[in-house]
Amino acid sequence: MKTKIKKWMLAVFVTISVAISAGFQSDFFEIAKQIDIYTSMFKELNMYYIDEVNPGELTNKSINYMLSNLDPYTRFYDEQGVEDARIRATGEYGGIGAISQFKNKTAVIREILKNSPAEKAGLKVGDKLLKVGNLEVKDFEEIGISSVLNGLPNTKVTLKIERQNKELDVEVTRKKITEKAVPYYTMLDAEVGYISFVKFNQKAAKEVKEAFLELKEEGMKKLVIDVRSNPGGLLNEAVSIVNFFIPKDKIVVTTKAKTKKESATYKTKNEPIDLDIPLTILINNRSASASEILAGALQDYDRAVVLGERSFGKGLVQRYKPLSYGTQMKLTISKYYTPSGRCIQELDYTNRDEKGNVPKFSDAGREAYTTENGRIVYGGGGILPDFEIEKPTTTKTTEVLLKSDAFFNYATTYFYDNSTILEPSKFNLNETDFKDLLQYLSKNQLDFETETEAEFKKALEKATSENLGKNIERKYEDLLAAIQIEKLNELEKNKEEIIDKLTEEIVKRYFYIEGVYQQKAVFDSTILKATTILNNQAEYSGLLK
Repeated sequence: MKTKIKKWMLAVFVTISVAISAGFQSDFFEIAKQIDIYTSMFKELNMYYIDEVNPGELTNKSINYMLSNLDPYTRFYDEQGVEDARIRATGEYGGIGAISQFKNKTAVIREILKNSPAEKAGLKVGDKLLKVGNLEVKDFEEIGISSVLNGLPNTKVTLKIERQNKELDVEVTRKKITEKAVPYYTMLDAEVGYISFVKFNQKAAKEVKEAFLELKEEGMKKLVIDVRSNPGGLLNEAVSIVNFFIPKDKIVVTTKAKTKKESATYKTKNEPIDLDIPLTILINNRSASASEILAGALQDYDRAVVLGERSFGKGLVQRYKPLSYGTQMKLTISKYYTPSGRCIQELDYTNRDEKGNVPKFSDAGREAYTTENGRIVYGGGGILPDFEIEKPTTTKTTEVLLKSDAFFNYATTYFYDNSTILEPSKFNLNETDFKDLLQYLSKNQLDFETETEAEFKKALEKATSENLGKNIERKYEDLLAAIQIEKLNELEKNKEEIIDKLTEEIVKRYFYIEGVYQQKAVFDSTILKATTILNNQAEYSGLLK
C-alpha cells in the first residue's frame, strides 16, 4: 500500500514539474517570439524606410510607450538617465546648482540653490537659457541640457541667457553640489521643535538625526516633523528615521513581490534615540512613498499624531535593474505594507478600463485595520490623518494656474518690481496681493489656458479649415471672453491655497527653500495646529486612544 502511495505521489510530482516546466518554456518562447518580431521589423524599417531613422530615439520611444502602459514608476534610463537617477538618490553631483524646466525648446531657471555657483555668478530665477557654451539650447531635449550644465567640479561653463528681454553672457564655475534633505529646522516655541525634510536621499536619516539632537540641546520636548509634498525616495532611510522613535526589532514595513527573493521585512536595527517625545507628522496629498511609510508606521504604533490631508497613496516599491550598454530600468517589483498589514496604494494600474482610465482601490471601499492601541486605520487610498485639516477641494482651474507660466511669470515680475521684501518670518501676502494677481492674469490669458479654452480654439480652427468660421468668429470671441471671466472667478474658491503657493514662490526668490520654511514656521495654519495639539496633553493623548 505504501509503495502505491509513493508511486502516486511521484507521479503527481512529475506531472506538476512537467506542467511548470512547460509553462516556463511557453513564456520564454513567447518572449523570444515577440523579440524576434520586433528585431526583424526594426531591421526592415531601418533599411527601407524612405527617410533616415534614429535607432536610439525610436527604441527609447517604443520602450517608454510600452512601460507607460504598466505604471508611471516603471521606466527605462539611458546612460544619462542612469546618472540623473544616481544624483536623485545621493543628492550629490557636479554642476551649477540651478534647476531648470525645458518647455517649447526653451530652458527656464526655476530655482537657484543657496550658496551655489549659479547664485554666485548672478543667475536669477526666470532667466532663459539660450546657449550653453557654443550649443544652442533649442536644439536639445531636457535631459541633454542637464548633461551639459553638469560636469566636473572646478570646470567653467559660459551661458548666454535672456533676462527681462536682454541677453547676457554669464560664466559659471561648477562645483560639487549637495542637496539638503532637511532644508530647515527650528524651535517653534520654548518646547516644540520643528523639522522639515523634502526628500529621502542617502543623507535624510543623518540630517534628521543631526537636526533632532541640536533641537534637543535647545530644550525641545515635543516635535513636529513636516513631510508635506515630500515625494519619498529611499525606503531604508524611512526605516532608519522611524527607528529613531520606536524600539529595536520592530517591523516598520513589509514588501511582497512576485518572487520570494524580492520580498522582505524591514525591522528597526538600532536602539532608538527617543521613545517618549510627543510627535506630530504633517502630510498632504503630495506626501508619497517613503513619506507614507514613515507616517504609516508611526501611526500604526500610535507613536505620533498624523495631521493634514490624506496622503498620495503610493504603496508600490521600485528597484533599479542593470541592463546592457550601461542602461538600466526602474521597475515596480512589490507592494509595501505597514506594520498593521495595510497597503495604502490608491491607483489600480492593473485594471485600467478600455479607455485607459485607472480605477482607485478606495472607490471599492477601504479595508479596516487596527493600530497597536486598537485604533481603526484604513488600507487603500493613502494615509488618513488622525486630525484632518479641512480645506476647499483644489479646482481644475487652480491646478492649471499653479502649473502655468502666468503664475511663475507673475512671481518673476514681482521680484523685479520689489528689490527687497520683509524677512520670511514677517512676510505674508494678503487679499490685495490676490487681486493684483487676478489683474495680471486677466492681461496674460495666453499663459494661463484651461482645457476648455484650448478645446474652443481647436473647434474654431477646425471650423475655419472647413470654411465655417466666417459667421461664428465674433460669437466665439464673446464666448471666450465670458469663459475667461468665469475662469478668474473660479479661482476665488481656492484663494487661500493660491496665496500660500504664491507666497512660497516669492519667498523662494529672495530667501531660497530655507526661507519658505522660515515663513511657514510662523504663518502656516497646519504647523500652528500641530503646535497647539502638542501643547495640549489631553488632546494629544485623546487622538492616540
